[in-house]
Amino acid sequence: MDKPAGLTSHDVVARVRRALGTRSVGHTGTLDPFATGLLVVLVGRATRLARYIERQEKTYDATARLGVATTTDDLTGEPLPSERPPGSRVPPREEVEAALSALQGASRQRPPVYSAKHVGGERSYARARRGDPVALADVDIVVRQVELLEYAYPDLRFRATVSAGTYLRALARDLGERLGSAAHLRALRREAIGALSLSDAVALDEVDRGALRPPLEVLGHLFRVEVSDAEAEQLAVGKAVALGAHGQGPVAATAPDGRLVAVGELRDGAFQPEVVLEARG
Repeated sequence: MDKPAGLTSHDVVARVRRALGTRSVGHTGTLDPFATGLLVVLVGRATRLARYIERQEKTYDATARLGVATTTDDLTGEPLPSERPPGSRVPPREEVEAALSALQGASRQRPPVYSAKHVGGERSYARARRGDPVALADVDIVVRQVELLEYAYPDLRFRATVSAGTYLRALARDLGERLGSAAHLRALRREAIGALSLSDAVALDEVDRGALRPPLEVLGHLFRVEVSDAEAEQLAVGKAVALGAHGQGPVAATAPDGRLVAVGELRDGAFQPEVVLEARG
């Protein structure tokens, strides 16, 4: 789906539930209300596939504003005082490009305090809103690719492809710090999740049963093995099947007609189902 601005990811799920007349709906990665773009929504037994989609890289079109930091690292927060007033120094384009390039690769990132991370059994943002101190551990991230698209101080627009769990708000914040200033995220649009593209998404008012796609389409990144109809019946009741194949990571098992039967792992030549799409019994 192409999520519009102003709605939470949960709002989108609620709208899809009403449109399709089912409670079994979930999404695969939160977008903040001000953000737009690709949101994968799963329906029925396909909701069990969320973990395999959430782990994929994501590509964003982001706009950061230099000179001002905020409490939330984005436009929804309150401005923070700065020792250097906005506009007191305008970094040249070459310096901005160098700072962006320095963000590329593997690193440790400090999540925003206004995030959904758990601290002491509750969400970090809940503690932050009360004014309680929040100390979040750095997390491993990878920025595989980043490029500057536009720069007209104080705003700069960039595209980044990042690992799962990377906060673009934190990237904007860290970019400001690298430039010896401050920054926060002004706009965000998710363009891709793995091989899934925004160009294939539908608008919220276009959601109906005809908009549903086969579950296999969201698992294009997985290695596939074909099983016979008899083996598909075994997988449907959670039994492993001997295939004589070997591999690492999640594997999608498909029936002869191409439909997705299960997702699991290949162990010692056998397919061990983890998520079954066609349960029996």
